[in-house]
Amino acid sequence: MTGVNGTTTALKTALRTRAKAARDAAHAQSEALGGAAARQATQLLLGFLTPHAGKLTAGYMPLGSEVNPLAAMARLHTRGPVAVPVVEAKAQPLRFDLWTPDTEMVPGAFGALIPASSDPVVPEVVIVPLLAFNRDGHRLGYGGGFYDRTLAKLRASGPVFAVGLAYAGQEAHDVPVEPTDAPLDAIVTEREVLTF
Repeated sequence: MTGVNGTTTALKTALRTRAKAARDAAHAQSEALGGAAARQATQLLLGFLTPHAGKLTAGYMPLGSEVNPLAAMARLHTRGPVAVPVVEAKAQPLRFDLWTPDTEMVPGAFGALIPASSDPVVPEVVIVPLLAFNRDGHRLGYGGGFYDRTLAKLRASGPVFAVGLAYAGQEAHDVPVEPTDAPLDAIVTEREVLTF
């Protein structure tokens, strides 16, 4: 790519490397303290989502050093239905399947677990993993555009509340933003809740 888009792509690629290292370090520090930061982040998330109780909420199956939302998802399941994302094809929006703490899970695309039996639903609240975020509500993902396409599709047909879940150490001041990048409505870390 050339021009502004090529520059933005290069900036995102460089930031992904730094952001992955920062997230790995924050996760390792949390794990060294018995998962304290991740627990605190998910507790803040649960409190923050209280006004959305009963709404169909999509979480995610954690990969690598992502903040693990499974304990929060199990609690959210007691308030209303919960779903998880499923990658159907490259460069396409995600599908969401119903999930419970007892759902049989199998490996899906990119190594994330998915329900063995598909029951597609449309979430009203989406908990989003990320590599980096800024204080304007923008996130840096892995580069596949799955969540950007998904949030654009969901928002085109009705309101959806998108909240990023991250370690505070994932904050970056230099997150490049393109017109196709879908902003978040909130970001929750172990230290604070940011709303936009």
